[in-house]
Amino acid sequence: MQPFFAAFGLVLGTRLVAYISVYHTLNELEILNLAVAPEERRRGFGRRTLDMALQVARKMGIERAVLEVRAGNNPAISLYQSCGFVMEAVRPYYYSDTGEDALIYDCRLCPSSGTEYDNAKNYSR
Repeated sequence: MQPFFAAFGLVLGTRLVAYISVYHTLNELEILNLAVAPEERRRGFGRRTLDMALQVARKMGIERAVLEVRAGNNPAISLYQSCGFVMEAVRPYYYSDTGEDALIYDCRLCPSSGTEYDNAKNYSR
């Protein structure tokens, strides 16, 4: 199946303060970008935007979300882990501009075939 592209934004007043862009198929969401305006960081806008995209994916019956993040992007890694993402793999030297590794994260969104699981056991909103 051909993936579909979608983008969601969070607007404060008349300003776009955060956005997320994704590809999705019937059962998988790939997060391409999640960005927050520098002056608006650490105010929960990234979490709100990510939560909204994951909620829409769950309602669509999508079972998992995947993303890649630079190994040195600690704020993003902390956000993803706190939302239930688990590191699954490393792509060594993935980013050509710095030679930095890409970390591949996965989050199970919906139970599959009656098997219950929750990556975010300790996550509370």
